[in-house]
This record gives sequence, C-alpha cells and structure tokens, in this order.
Amino acid sequence: MKKRDYLLYSQNNILHLWENTYLCVVKNKLCGFFFFQLCVILLSFHPTTAQNVPTPEKFLGYKLGDQFTPHDRLVRYFETIASQATDRCKLVPYGQTYEGRPLMVMVVATPENINRLEEIRTNNLKITGLVSGTPSSVQPAIVWLSYNVHGNEAVSSEAVMQVLYDLVNPANAEMQGWLKNMVVLLDPCLNPDGHERYVQWYKQVANFPYQPLPFSREHQEPWPGGRFNHYLFDLNRDWAWQTQQETQQRVALYNQWMPHLHADFHEMGPESPYYFAPSAKPYHEALTPWQRQFQQHIGEANRKYFDKNYWLYFTREKYDLLYPSFGDTWPSFNGAIGMTYEQGGSGRAGLGYLTSEGDTLTLTKRIAHHVAASYASIEAVASRGDQVLKEFKTYFDQSRNNPQGAYKGYLIKAKGDESKVQSIAQLLDRNGIRYSYANKGGSVKGFNYATGKSEAAKIEENDLVISAYQPKSVMLRALFDPKPMLEDSLTYDLTSWAIPYAFGVKAYGLSDAIASGNTSDKPKSPTSAQSPVVVKPYAYLVEWKDLRDVQFLSALLKKKIKIRNSEVAFEMNGKTFAPGTLLITRTGNEALGEAFDTFITDQAKLAGIIPTPVSTGFVDKGFDFGSDYNHFIKAPRIGLVTGSGISTDGFSSTWHFFEQQIHYPISVIDVSRLGSVPLQQLDILILPSGSYSGVWNERMINKLKEWIQDGGKVIAIENAAEILGEKTDFEWKKKEEAKPAPKKVNSPADTLKIYGHRDREYIAEDIQGSVYQVTLDNTHPLAFGYEKNIAILFRNNSPYELMKKGWNVGYLQTTNYTAGHVGYKTKAKLQNSAIFGVQEMGRGQIIYMAENPIFRAFWHGGKLLFGNAVFMVGQAY
Repeated sequence: MKKRDYLLYSQNNILHLWENTYLCVVKNKLCGFFFFQLCVILLSFHPTTAQNVPTPEKFLGYKLGDQFTPHDRLVRYFETIASQATDRCKLVPYGQTYEGRPLMVMVVATPENINRLEEIRTNNLKITGLVSGTPSSVQPAIVWLSYNVHGNEAVSSEAVMQVLYDLVNPANAEMQGWLKNMVVLLDPCLNPDGHERYVQWYKQVANFPYQPLPFSREHQEPWPGGRFNHYLFDLNRDWAWQTQQETQQRVALYNQWMPHLHADFHEMGPESPYYFAPSAKPYHEALTPWQRQFQQHIGEANRKYFDKNYWLYFTREKYDLLYPSFGDTWPSFNGAIGMTYEQGGSGRAGLGYLTSEGDTLTLTKRIAHHVAASYASIEAVASRGDQVLKEFKTYFDQSRNNPQGAYKGYLIKAKGDESKVQSIAQLLDRNGIRYSYANKGGSVKGFNYATGKSEAAKIEENDLVISAYQPKSVMLRALFDPKPMLEDSLTYDLTSWAIPYAFGVKAYGLSDAIASGNTSDKPKSPTSAQSPVVVKPYAYLVEWKDLRDVQFLSALLKKKIKIRNSEVAFEMNGKTFAPGTLLITRTGNEALGEAFDTFITDQAKLAGIIPTPVSTGFVDKGFDFGSDYNHFIKAPRIGLVTGSGISTDGFSSTWHFFEQQIHYPISVIDVSRLGSVPLQQLDILILPSGSYSGVWNERMINKLKEWIQDGGKVIAIENAAEILGEKTDFEWKKKEEAKPAPKKVNSPADTLKIYGHRDREYIAEDIQGSVYQVTLDNTHPLAFGYEKNIAILFRNNSPYELMKKGWNVGYLQTTNYTAGHVGYKTKAKLQNSAIFGVQEMGRGQIIYMAENPIFRAFWHGGKLLFGNAVFMVGQAY
C-alpha cells in the first residue's frame, strides 16, 4: 500500500473509531480523560494548513547551504509540504528517470485557485486554441520555474525548497499578494540521476569542514560528472527533440499547462558572478517585440534584488535566444517569456570555493542568489499580470490567424521515406504541432530544402502537410527554419537544425497557405499490391532505407535469424530493390519451422515496415540470392569505449543508439582498460571522439592492427579518427594548412591584430552546428540506402585529405555548404575534403568519421549510415 493511501485508510478507520467511541461515551459515560486523549489522536490525523508547514531547516535537520541534499530527501520535503498544505499546493508526478527516480512539479496557488486548478489549466489552453471552447475572462498568470536540469549545478535544488516554503507560507504577505492572480509551478529537479551522481560523489570526497582551495579533491569532479542524465545527454539541449525519457515526460506536462513565463536555473564557472536577462544577441527572428521587451522588465526586477544586496551580475552576454531546444528558447517559441539564470559555481564550487579574487563563494551565497531570482521572476509577472495575459492571447491569435514568417505551410514528401515521415509526425506530436496527410494530388510552389531554390512540387497521397495556421505556428517555424538569421555570429550553440535536414527528407516551405480540404488525419494504408500474398515464401525482402530497417535487422540478429544483404541492385516482378536490401531466406532458418513466417511478419510489424514475400530466389535482373554478391550478415560483438577523456556527446549518442533505439547488446569498455581487453572476443570496436591520452602507445597500436588484419573493424569518430590517422599505416590525414598569399600592405602596422577584435578573429575559423550536403559513393556499403548525398551537421573545423588508397565514401566538393554559420577561413578549408572513409587492412576495416552522424540522437538522417558502419561494412570478407 502506498504511503498516501495508507494515511487515508488510517484516517477513515479513526473516523469510525470516533463515531463508535462517541456512542460509548454518551451511553456508558466513559472517563473524560480517555475522551480528551482520543481527541488529540484524531486531531493529529486531521489535514493541517500551510501555517504549520516545516521550514527546510526544520525538516532536513540542517541549514540550507550546510550540505547538499540527496534527491530522495528533496522529494520527501515536497511530499511533506503537499500533505500539510493541501489548501495551497498540489504535487503532480509526471514520470521517472531512466534510473527510476521520480519526476514531479508542485503547483502552488491561493486556496481559492487551488480548488479550480483544472478550470485554470483548461481555460489557458482555450486561450491558446489548443483546446476548443471560449475562455473565461478570469484567468491567473501561470509561471513555471525549472531547477537543476544539469545535475552538478545542484544549488538550484537547494534554493527551490526555500522558494516553496515561502510560497505556501500564509504569513509571507508579499508572496501571497503576488499569488492572488497567479499559479506557480515548481519543478525541483529536472535531472535527478545527474544530481545524485554529483551529490553522492561530493559527499564521499569532501573535507569536513569543506576545503575551499580550488585544487582540493572536492573541486575536481571526475568524468563524466553530474551534468548529464543516465545516458549522459545534456537535457537542456533536448527540449525540442525530446530524445530522452525525462524530456518527453516533462514536455507532455508542459503542453498541458502552457505557462506564460518559464525560467530555467543554472550554474556556470565559479569565477563568474550571476547572469540574468536581458539575453545576449542573437535573438531568433520569431521572438516577438513583447518577448524582447519583457526581457528588459525581468532584468529590472532582478536588478532591484541584486543592487539592494550589492551582488555582482552581468546581462546581455554569452546566453542568446537562437537555438530552439534550450530551456529558455523552447518555451519562448511556445508563447512564454523564456529566460536562463546562471549562478557562478557549478560542479567545481562544492560548499565553498576560493576565487581568484580571494573571496570564498559559498553554497549559502549561491542559494540566496537563485532564491532572489526566483522571487524576481514571480514579481515581474505579478506586476504586469494583465498585460502578460493580453500579450499571450495576442500571440496565439496571430499564430492561428496570421502566422509570422515567410512560409505559411510545409510539404514533406512521403514516397520512399514513409518511415521517416512517421518519425517526423511523432516529433510533431510531442511538440503539440498539428499536421495532416494528403489524400489527393495537386501542385504547389515553394522553397526546396534540398536545392535552396523556389520550385514547383507535386502533392501526392500520404505526403505530410503542415499548415502554419495553428496555435504552435511559431514553434513550427523555428523547427523548420532553413537559414536562421544571425544578428550576431557569436552564438552559444548550433546555427542550423531544420527538420528536413535532420531527417534527410524532401521538403518544401510554402509561401501560400495550403488547402486543407484534401487532407486526412491519418495516412492511407498501403495497398495489398505492396505486400503480395505468397504461400510459404522462399524469402522475405526488406528494403534498406531507414532506422526502422536497422531496428528490424537488430531484432532478427538477436534471435539468430540468418540474413543476407544485396551488394548491388536487382529486379524482381517489375520492382527494383536497391543495394543493402535484406534477404531473409527460409533456407538456413529451418529451425524455426512453421514459426518462421509469423516471426518475420510480427517483427516487421513492430518495426513499422512491410516485407515483400517472394516465391523464388531467381531474379529478373541482377544476381540470384545464392550469389557471392549477396553477403551473409554476421551478428557482431561490439565494444564501445568510454571513460575519462572521452567526449560525453560522442559516447552518449552511441550508447543511446544501441540501447534505446535499435536495442542491440554492446560491451561498454573503460578506456583505461583498453590495453587489457581480449579484442579477439569482439568484432567491432567503436571509438567515440576523445583525447585517448596515453592509450595509443606502440604496443596498443600493434595489438589493434593485428586484430584488424584478422577481421576486426574499428569505427573511429571525430578526433578519435584524427588521432588514429597520426599513427603508421592509418590513412586518415589532416589537411596541411595552406599558406595564404601575402597581402600587399602599406605599413607593417596594417597587419597588427586588434585585441578588441579577438572574438571576431575566432569566429573566422569557427563552425557552429552548420549543415553540409555530403557527397556519397552509394555503391559502398557505408552509404547503402542513400541517394547521392546526405545532410550532416558539422561542428568541427578540421579538414581531412581525400584518401589515396582507401574508399572516400563521403566527401565535400566546392558547393556542399547548405546552412548555418561557418567562418570564411573554415569554409575554404573544408572544400574537397574527406568526411566518411573506409580503409581496408588485411581482412578488417577502419571506418573514419570526421563528424558524428548521430549527434545528440536527434540527427535522424545519419542513423542509417551509422547502422551501415555496424552491420553492412565488412560483410564481404
């Protein structure tokens, strides 16, 4: 029995006892003392009011700032407040982490509003148009404050306890005044798994009392640190893509409330003071004048608190509002006032940190700053509540009736990309964006994402149609923005991310509204001609086109199903099957007996694909199924390297790919133990980006080469490929820096660098999440399933030479740039360079990847290529 159910059960039993005892007292005149004691017991079970809720100090047994609070005690404090202040707050669980820790928000309001929360919530959704109906005129503003999305920025989970206490305390007149026309939602910890990783480590190593010297062990958090969630993803960059369980659950709840303000609490390096709005440039074009103006108002509200206490702070630097997947930008594109707060400290600061200025930055000080910023956020909305609500309504009225931006709709072609379109639809669902499917033909004209030109396009059955005339119009615009305008090239993260590039689909941005009369909510089912009826098929064919085909292959390999793939295209019954097509023959799988057909079709249905049954192994054109051009696919034994010095971004995307996306077993190997690993027990070794300091000594390199020559396969990504390329016998080489032609100058002083321009000099060689269309040799197994190019997100400015002996499977020519910021120096260097290559060494291979094709798990278009690297390359040997 759950704790709350037990308490309710106990209260009901006591009430029955009260009734029976009352009768006994009246009839039998029991002693008054017994009756008095019973009254005390009964009153102890009666719900209490907020007047008696415990302070954080009273509940925890220590002052906030004296130590870090484990997540389970943070949860218990919230549960205690919820049980003792039922007239002012309500605890709403919304999910759990990968490691099973609870996720929750506390909704705080006045006693009058706490009883009509559902009415307030649905009324707000009516204002947005996400729910039909006429909104009432009485609506409080909704403020959502999020804490601790980065686990080792743990101060915010301490601060939120004080904020909660002050909000529910009826003696706090100022807070209660703000709450009269407001509902506040507090998420105490967005990343419990990362929080616990940090807090438990710190408790184990900290001095008592704490040691503030920066070189002390308690200020040297080990890899991977507590910043990330279980799979080492940065949850603050996952709001739009929702690749992680925690984000999916949180956004689902967010979309049920659609708050008017969202504040995200962080920490930065311990030598910095405090950052609050206004944000730095660039602002995305889609942000409204009101949202920009309110950034100023939030700044004024915070300055009042910080100036009063003589606390240092800065504004309008570093933290911009461009990339749509942050905790400030994603809410902003959903109609809220979104902002980031950054307190100096983070995982290095511990309980106290001696700064270079000689001051000790304590956890107590950091808590005070975040508490003040929380109050400022609430007060800023309270002071302009009517205007906040008015502008919020205007935002969504315009979204539905007169959407901003150049495009009034989007068309995504489905033919040949049906599974990708289904994945896009799932992403749109999670973001609350409406769409439909074409059921009639027609033609439109719009911006072709592939060519960058305005072109005519045919509308065909099951094409995905997305109208900009809808409540989530601005979010839609942000996700499909082909070339975000940069007010300033100094930006914090990616500068290109559009869904058509990320998923590798044919898409058009339409300048005119698309007619909705010829669409339906669901795609039409495939015709029976696509899956002919064959009694006891000779084989099943599965085209190799997308991640779902990789998932299907993984499921079959785990069940020891024998599978082949075609190296070249072939034709059967008038249909052409491209290289990579899976051939699942009855021969070789006799052990399944009559279950063979059921198993194949069931697994295909789970993966969302349609296999083609055939009655013969004889092809009309190409090579028959028994040909040497059709290769047996061996189920590989895979090792993935992790540990100190390995990029968390690189490792996390690969780990998540295997465990959560294709569900294929891998061995995770610590880089420090790589030298002792019996490589002969592996078929593939994946090297994520990393420094690999001290790993590649002569002995280890020789061991690796011998294993590769015996049939092993290495997948080396980003600078792991660069480091291997520096060793003898590995072909992957960086381009040598071309010396620029000397410029004619009038005076030597003309060549001097300007100190104040140093940031601008840096971005001349920088590349910030930009998109290139990489040219492919799609006859090679690494590029099976693709046409002549693939959109890849570029973040590295190191160009590589085209290999003279190896296979240059993916490379850049002179015209491959598509979108995003690339410094002019880097843009020139990247021309005619290798991006994906395969070197054969004996019976094995080394696959080099200059960029990670599955970056942050949201770059869907590269997942098939990574699947090729794992399952297709090397099967001919």
